[in-house]
Amino acid sequence: MLIKEFRIILPMTADEYQVAQLWSVAKSSKENTGGGEGILVLNNEPFENKRDLFKNHTSGQYTHKIYKLESRVPWWVRKMAPKGSLELHEEAWNAYPYCKTVVNNPDYMKENFFIKIESLHVDDNGQLDNPFDLPKDLLKKREVVYIDIVNDKIPSGDYDEKEDPTKFLSKKTGRGQLKKDWKTTTKPIMCAYKLVTVEFKWFGLQGKVEKFIQNTEKRLFTKFHRQLFCWIDEWYGLTMADIRQIENEVQKELQDVRN
Repeated sequence: MLIKEFRIILPMTADEYQVAQLWSVAKSSKENTGGGEGILVLNNEPFENKRDLFKNHTSGQYTHKIYKLESRVPWWVRKMAPKGSLELHEEAWNAYPYCKTVVNNPDYMKENFFIKIESLHVDDNGQLDNPFDLPKDLLKKREVVYIDIVNDKIPSGDYDEKEDPTKFLSKKTGRGQLKKDWKTTTKPIMCAYKLVTVEFKWFGLQGKVEKFIQNTEKRLFTKFHRQLFCWIDEWYGLTMADIRQIENEVQKELQDVRN
C-alpha cells in the first residue's frame, strides 16, 4: 500500500472550487468518450445519512461510473487481457467540502486492487498538519506532495498555451498571468488536499504498479487543475443548479454516444 497526500494550491475560494471541479469533470467526461467507449454514468443522485465518510460529512451527491479502457490500450493488450480486466468502476460520494472516490476492478482484480482518493477543500495555503485525522501508523506512511500549477514542470504532451496559468488572463475575474511568487501574492487562495491510497496486490509487481499509479495521479492532478483554473470564464458565476443540469445533459449525451 502506498499513501500520498497531494496539496494543490489554487487562486480561488473553496466555494468557487465546488462549481469549478464539477463543471470541469463534466467537460472532461464529455471529451473523453467516443466510439461507444469511454465513460458510462450509472448513477448520479443525492445521498443522505452515510456515516462512514469523514466527521460530520454525511450527505451529498453519489455517482457511479464505469471507465471502458479497451480503446485506450494497444491491440495486443486487448487480445491478451482477461475478460473484465479493462473496466474500472468509480464510486464517489461528494459531501463537499469533503469528497471520497474509490476506483476498483471488481470483475478481475476484485479486492486486490483499489485507488481511494479522499479530498478536503479549505480556504488556506496548504499548511494543515493532518487534515484527514490519520492515525499514527498511517501518518508514518503518508508522503506529502505539493503541486504548484505555475512552477511545476509538466510533460510537453500535456502543455497547452491556452491552459497556461502564466499566460491566461480571466476576463470575468481579472485573475491570471500568475508569477513565480503567486502563492504569496495572490488572493483569494485555497487548497485541495487529496489523500491518495493505492493498493495493487500482485506478486512481483505491487511496488512498481503502486508507484506508477501515484505518479500518474500527480500528473493528472497537475494537468486537471491547470485546466480548471484556465477554464474559469466558462464556469465562473454558475450555480449548483446549473451544474446538476449540465451533468444530466452530459450523462444523456454519453448514453446517446454509446447507443
